[in-house]
Amino acid sequence: MHTSFLTHAKGRYFWLSAALLLVCITAYIWHDPKQPPNGGTWLGYTLGTIGALMILWLAYLGRRKRNFSKGWGTVRGWVSAHVYFGASLIVIATLHTGFQFGGNIHTLAFVLMCLVIFSGFYGVWAYRVFPSERNDLKNSQSIDDLFLQVEEVDAQMARLSVDAGSEVQGVVRSAIRRTVIGGGYLDQLFGLDKSKVIVEGNVLTNFRQQRALDYLVQRLSRVRGGESVRLSEIVRAFGTRKRLLDTIRDDIRMHGMLQVWLLFHIPLTFALFAALIAHIYAVFVYW
Repeated sequence: MHTSFLTHAKGRYFWLSAALLLVCITAYIWHDPKQPPNGGTWLGYTLGTIGALMILWLAYLGRRKRNFSKGWGTVRGWVSAHVYFGASLIVIATLHTGFQFGGNIHTLAFVLMCLVIFSGFYGVWAYRVFPSERNDLKNSQSIDDLFLQVEEVDAQMARLSVDAGSEVQGVVRSAIRRTVIGGGYLDQLFGLDKSKVIVEGNVLTNFRQQRALDYLVQRLSRVRGGESVRLSEIVRAFGTRKRLLDTIRDDIRMHGMLQVWLLFHIPLTFALFAALIAHIYAVFVYW
């Protein structure tokens, strides 16, 4: 039975992080400094040290994932710990500050940490949702299988359109040749389609193949006899092609949404390291 990283080892890291938070919150409530709570008290230094060590330890997951066959633990266990202890950092770091914020490097480090954590929350959600949705979308087929099916349908339509008249043949061929799949990163992420089709001498947008399909359906409604039979077969094949292309584009879009968080999470993590070093240096040199 598949076990999610969120429930790994019966939620071991959830309970460990909850216990850590309970200890930190209890210490904060018990602590009674002579000055307002802040990062400069003995408890502030203790919580700050715990938070800094946790940041370094959690960042190690990136390297650990590339070396899962060696060393202690499993990737699922490390991801589970990464999620729960990472979330607990929000509370630990807030207690470390004593709720004292301002326009300085210390607050910047806190804000960057929160951005890293919340981008991680998106990553958790994406990895929980999109893999199963992509599998359901493709009916357990690979993306290569779908492309092969598109090629087969293209060949079928090319054969059918030979005897359907020059106008229909031109629309079908131009729709096939001017189909765009993928494109730039934003095109993939938002499911944009820059496909074109030539209809009656005009180059028109063919978003999700709808323009070409509409033309063929309208043409079908005006003909009878043998031409109607041929056009019906072309329309059915074109509808199949449209569904396959829609599936491919939706899969590419979900894959992009699955990966986009890394464009923020990793750079923000390095920015957090820089701010954390500056924060520690400022505390010990200028405090």
